[in-house]
Amino acid sequence: MIVLDTNALMMPVECNVRLFEELERVIDATEYVAPAAVRDELAKLADGAGAEATAASVGQDLLDRCTVRETTADYADDAVLELAQTDDATHAVTNDTPLKRRLLDAGVPVISLRGRNKLGITQP
Repeated sequence: MIVLDTNALMMPVECNVRLFEELERVIDATEYVAPAAVRDELAKLADGAGAEATAASVGQDLLDRCTVRETTADYADDAVLELAQTDDATHAVTNDTPLKRRLLDAGVPVISLRGRNKLGITQP
């Protein structure tokens, strides 16, 4: 199971990344999961204006390819960390540097942007 953060779901617009194609290139994933807090954060961002709102709206559409799971955490980063530490999680996807550090410190491999529009894996 791969856990996706808000900014991962916004990568197609913000970074010109073909997210699921890239994830399939770097890892053989069977299930994509996003915390409910990420769904809620995308909804708030999509209500705004400009490029960020467009990216969040695309991110909401990409949630159709994910299972949305409830967590005890209300804050999206904490929810991603919570799900990423479950037994069935293998990786987390984020470009958020503080979250990436927290995930790596917790022993979770992180998939993030490498170069202009390619993803790579950082091991803890």
